[in-house]
Amino acid sequence: MTVAVLNAVLKPLIESRLPDWVDARWYATKQEAFDLAPQAEIGWFDFFRKDDMAQAIGAAGRMKWLNSVFAGVEAFPLGLLAQRGVVLTNGAGINAIPIAEYVVMLMLAYAKDYRAVMRGQDRREWLKDSPGKRELWGSRALILGYGAIGQEVEKRLVPFGVEVSKVRRSAAPGVLTPQEWRGRLGEFDWVIVAVPATAETEGLLGAAEIAALKGNAVVVNVARGSVIDQAALTAALAEGRIGGALLDVTTPEPLPAEDPLWGLANTHITMHLSGRAQELANQRAADRFIENLGRYGRGDPLDPVVDYALGY
Repeated sequence: MTVAVLNAVLKPLIESRLPDWVDARWYATKQEAFDLAPQAEIGWFDFFRKDDMAQAIGAAGRMKWLNSVFAGVEAFPLGLLAQRGVVLTNGAGINAIPIAEYVVMLMLAYAKDYRAVMRGQDRREWLKDSPGKRELWGSRALILGYGAIGQEVEKRLVPFGVEVSKVRRSAAPGVLTPQEWRGRLGEFDWVIVAVPATAETEGLLGAAEIAALKGNAVVVNVARGSVIDQAALTAALAEGRIGGALLDVTTPEPLPAEDPLWGLANTHITMHLSGRAQELANQRAADRFIENLGRYGRGDPLDPVVDYALGY
């Protein structure tokens, strides 16, 4: 029997679908997870605290496969996992649809200044004109990071008449490489950041890149706060050198109440909610786990597997 140590929250979605060669052992508390971890060949230890994650994983000395619903893996002890030869599958793409919907929502809300419309409703005032007149149609968007999220964003923007360019590591028709996109930043109305958080992408949009943007350009960040030089972005927004920023992520999180970003009229902050704006996260995670469990039993490659060298 293969021992799988799993979160009891997912038991109703998983237990009846487990093959007979799996011995599932469920934990309902962190301490139960720590106690069960040494038994695990397959583990699923998703905790919000990095040290709790490290403790559970550190105790799982027999583990061969670690599964996670988290797309970002910066909280995992990647060096230890690589040293032990553990295969790590993450949640890349599980939240792509709701995040892509959130991107479009933010862009439309900014373009039509929907916040001002709602404030008019709060005042019970019948507005005589639209506060926002910008259109998505005919605009140009650059997507930094053409993984699952970036691809879902493109699918939704193209029907709105947005001309989409995208950036990814590998060259392909219609795709800008990491060496090409900076020289073209001034062409875009929207810069949508959807790259993984790695040492390579930290500060990807720095002061120089922000200075190269169009005067009405809007930055949309659904990646991680660390990908953007937040001080440089804040200064550009406050001085009106760019049009705006739609930030689902910031540095740090939660953003302190005294941070100047909160008070900028051209900035929307959505508190890292985009991936949570759905009802299907657990179902999608369970379905992927069961599919990978079948692959594991057959000895087939799992998907998606984190590349420890790349950090995603």
